[in-house]
Order: sequence, then structure tokens, then C-alpha cells
Amino acid sequence: MHKITKLFAVMLAISGTQAQAENTNLKLAEVFAKGSQFFNPKISPGGEYIGVESKVDGKDILAILDIKTLKPIHAVHFGERGQVRDFHWVNDERVVVSKEYLKGWSDHPLYYGEILATNVDGSRTSYVFGYNNQNMQTGSNIKRSTAINATGFVLDPLIDNRKKMLVSALHWDTSTSFADQPKFVYQVDVYSGKRKKVTKAPVGNTRFLTDHDGNVRFAMGYDTNSDVKIYRWKDRDWVDTNNIKGLDLNGFAPISFAENDQAIYAEASANGEPRQILHIDLKTGNHTPIVSDDSVEASNYWIDGNTKQLYAVEYEDGYPEYAFVDKDNAKSKYLKQLLASLPGHQVRIVSENRDANKFLVHAFNDRNPGDFYLFTTDPVKLQYLFSSKNWLDPDQMAEVKPIEFTNREGQTIKGYLTLPMNAEAKSLPMVVVPHGGPHGPRDWWQFDPENQLLAQKGFAVLQVNFRGSGGYGDAFEYAGYRKWGTGIQHDIIDGTKYVIEQGIADADRLCISGGSFGGYSALQSAILEPDMFKCAIGFAGVYDLPMMYEEGDVPDSRMGTSYLKKAIGTDEAELKAMSPTHNADKLKAAIMLVHGEEDFRAPIEQYEAMAEALKKANHPFQTLVMDDEGHGFYKDEHRAKYYAEMLAFLEQHLN
Repeated sequence: MHKITKLFAVMLAISGTQAQAENTNLKLAEVFAKGSQFFNPKISPGGEYIGVESKVDGKDILAILDIKTLKPIHAVHFGERGQVRDFHWVNDERVVVSKEYLKGWSDHPLYYGEILATNVDGSRTSYVFGYNNQNMQTGSNIKRSTAINATGFVLDPLIDNRKKMLVSALHWDTSTSFADQPKFVYQVDVYSGKRKKVTKAPVGNTRFLTDHDGNVRFAMGYDTNSDVKIYRWKDRDWVDTNNIKGLDLNGFAPISFAENDQAIYAEASANGEPRQILHIDLKTGNHTPIVSDDSVEASNYWIDGNTKQLYAVEYEDGYPEYAFVDKDNAKSKYLKQLLASLPGHQVRIVSENRDANKFLVHAFNDRNPGDFYLFTTDPVKLQYLFSSKNWLDPDQMAEVKPIEFTNREGQTIKGYLTLPMNAEAKSLPMVVVPHGGPHGPRDWWQFDPENQLLAQKGFAVLQVNFRGSGGYGDAFEYAGYRKWGTGIQHDIIDGTKYVIEQGIADADRLCISGGSFGGYSALQSAILEPDMFKCAIGFAGVYDLPMMYEEGDVPDSRMGTSYLKKAIGTDEAELKAMSPTHNADKLKAAIMLVHGEEDFRAPIEQYEAMAEALKKANHPFQTLVMDDEGHGFYKDEHRAKYYAEMLAFLEQHLN
């Protein structure tokens, strides 16, 4: 079922010449750079159909399958540069599909907020929300609703209301950045596109929580000072939860409604430690602790698709673990059955039908990018459907092991170590891969195509959840503020030294490589420890911290500027001291810079400043710049080119 072509193993064995080695690297890179074949499956409310996204001719489409035969009934695809962004079932026969445009952005192709609706057989197709400009739409037979200059997002499909759904929307107000704008909520007819305004959020960058009946009850976002604000709809108005007894909790954030619309599950933290899960009575304000973990916050909430109640929580301190909030819930029992049936896998119920007797299940782990199954309760049956990447054999992938070490300040730091198969964990060449962010993201026990590619070539890979990483509590995350070039890098360096001390990594064969903030870390760590790393690769990195206030999309909003003031500060001397562009003369490592010219987050000016600094320091460097890519490489062929050149660079400098 899973096959990584034996050709690659043969090619690796016979590649004696440089030309053969380069060709082998490119072929292997193409295998790991290839995007998922099937993803984001969802079952219809009636349980008769499965919708699943797939990539065809380089663009994402939606296929609607008969659940009994798994044969396609209809496909939604767009011409020119359009592709499917996401979709939702809104009743037993109808889906709504959001449309985006390919422009090279890795995480964010251009999305103007257009939402199309269609029946499973392709009938009654119409645009029901968005800017309906003839030049932006395709297909003369597609009906168009009344235009609205706003970017729409499906908030609640209201599957028990055959004609309506809830859409949250950002209006196109050129006087205010999107990040600072509050969202509106509309009730939209899924056939005609007629809409009715429900509410306007009291805070920008908003997400909403609806109750059992689809009523908007909470609004969460960030104010212009980049502070979290949470409001509850009460007495026909939005009320700041800080002013509501029982909800004035540190780190408070609602998760789901509980047994009725007067009770919720929420997370909160008293003193910056990892948030615990609480049950809160909205009438009295009384709250009861339900479940918590001393080390990490919940990574996933299991919420009943029909009742919207929380029934289980997932924690990932190292390997994933499951805590059951409602042990008597039937889905808790199903989850336990699935975990027993799919040993060694992380399991997610990603979709369910209205009657809760058919479920789509995603099973994945550190070596398996993911398989999808149909689980039925009558009769009890687990049926394999398809794999994300069926050309990869999990049995030939590398294991990812959780690690922990003590940094120079006595703090326990967690991370992961990927070790190549069939190789003794001793004196291995190693690539250190810092994650992006740095505040909020973290590394997980999961399949990572780039790390697996490195392991295929015999490299160990180290990932460190340094101070500033998300998921370990606010105190840990805030500890990385204004420590971008010091404390955070010290954690990465201390983790590297730990793996060397264990005898796993060869101290003379180390490289550091990362993207976004990880690209910054690659060069900054190589500056702080010039004799540690033989080479460093910066991908879409920020290298000049003062420039972050002037270039890119972060300073475009008041919220973004406020974030920068908290995260890196405003002391120019301090910022320059932590900027690779102002310290290039300290570098000894071989350098490779990779960037996209259309990068708005870490703009090309960051790359140009680093390149100029290296030239001024007479420090040679290698580059790879793609003119039609953004913050990361979106196209498979571009990722493959980067992977191949990365491998050649590592092999050159790590022997």
C-alpha cells in the first residue's frame, strides 16, 4: 500500500560520481517535496457523501464521493489561477467552497473571501458571498449574489438549518489594516446568497464561538496593543469578560459550550503556568477544574460535532497523550477503540455525520504523514480510505524521539531528535533545525518531510522548543521576549551541546538550518558560537531587527507594531547587537541564504541586507532566490530544488 520506490535505495548505493549524486539528491528531494495527494476530508451531515480535497495539475480541487462506492460524483475546480481553499457541508446535499488564487505564497495564497455553493451533483451552483467581479470569477453559468466588499469565512455551517449558514467577514476598509479590523457576522442563505447582519465584533483579529443553537456568544481577538480581549454577548451587547464575575481569570479563553448554553468549558492560568481546563457556570460564575498537565497546555480539543461539547483533550509534552473530560460520552469510547485499533498512531476524528454513526478518522505519527479511515458504529467497522502520501513507506522513515535537557540557567527544555534508520546513534552528522515564530509555534512529535529527507541521507536532526515557544504556558513564552538573539539562541546551543555530550552527534559535523525566525536563529547561533557550526542555512529569515519596524507586513498594523515592541523592544543598540546583519564579521560558518522575492512577512530587503553585510565582511555565501515565491516555497518543484541544493550544501560542508 505504501511504497517509496526501491530505485532510490539503489541510486544511493551506486551514486559514485558528483553528477550521479546530484541527480540522486534531486530525485529524492522530489519525493519528499511532493505535497499531499488527499487532505481535509469531511462527511456530509446525512452520511451519504465524502468531500475531500486533492491536488490536480498543481491546484487544489474538491471531489465529492459516494460513501458506499467511493466513486466521484462531482468535482469543484476553478480555472486560471483559482483553486479550492476550504469547504463545508451546509446540509445533506450542499457544500460551500471558498476560492483562493495562486500567487506563490507558501501559507497564504491570495484569498478575497469568495464563497461558492453547489449541490453534490453540481446543480444550483452560485457564488453566495464575496466580491463578484467578472474578472475574478470563472464560469459563465455560475450565478452571482449581491456583491459585498468583504473577505468571508464560514463561521458555522448550521447543518440543522437547511438554508442558512453563518459567515464572519472582514470589510475592505483601506483606512485600517486587516489585523486591526473587527469582523462582522452575517447569516447567509446558502442558495440565494441573501444575507442579514447578525453582529459586529468589539475587537480586531476576531474569532467567534457559537452555542448549541448557532448563536454567536463569544468574541475573541487582539486590541491595538496586541493584548488578548474576550467578550461575551450578554443583555444584547458585548461585555468584556474581565468585567464579568467568574470570567475574570488570567489567560481565560472559552473552548466550547458544555451541557447547555449556560455552561462552558474554558482554559485559564493563574500565574503563567500551562493553562488548565475549567467547567464554568455562566449564571453563577462558579468554575471547577477539570483536567490539566504540569508541563504543557492542551494541543487539541475533542469537541462533539453535533452537541459542540468538549469530551477529550490531547496533550503533547513528548509523545501525545489523551485525557477524557467526559468518559461516558460515546465518542470517548470510540476514541479509545480507535487508539487500540491503530497502535502507535496519533488519532483524530476529523468529521462525523449528524447521527454520529459514521466518522472520518485521521491516523498519523512521526513516520507516517497520515492515513484516513471511515469508522462506522453499526456495524462496528474501520475501513481504510486513502493516504496523504502513499508513495512513502512509514517502515522506511526515521523515528522521532522526545528529549529534554537542562539549559545554562537551570531550566528544563524539551525537544525532538530524529535519527536515521539503520545507523548507530553515535557520532552522527547533525542538522539543528530551529522552528519559526518564535512566540506561539513549537515543534511536535510528527512527520516532517524536510527532516525525514535529511535522515534519509544519514543526518540526525535536532529540534528545540526553546523559551518563547508556545504551549508551555505564558511565563515560558514571555521569557523569550527581548531574548531573540541571546536566551533563545542559548537554549538552541545548549540543546546542541547536550546531544554532543550524549555521544549522538559529531561535534565536528554540525550545521544549523531554519525558516523565518528559524532562519534568523541559524545565523545568530552561528554568530554566538562561531566554532560550533560548519554551516548555516537561512530560509526566509529576518536578519536585521531594526528593519522589522520598517519593512514587511508586521508593522503595517498597530497590533503588529505593538507586538514588536513587546517581543524585541525598541533599544536600537540592543536590536543591532542581536542582528546578524550587524555582526556578519563574527561568522565562520559557510552560509546559504534562501528567499522568495514576494515574501511579505520577511521581505526581500531582509535578504538583501544580509547579503550586503556578508559581502562587506568578505564572507562567501551561496544563494537561492525564487522571484515568484513568498514566505516559504509553495510549489512542489521549487521545494524540490531547494531540498536538492540544501543536501548538496550540507554534504559539501559536513563531509
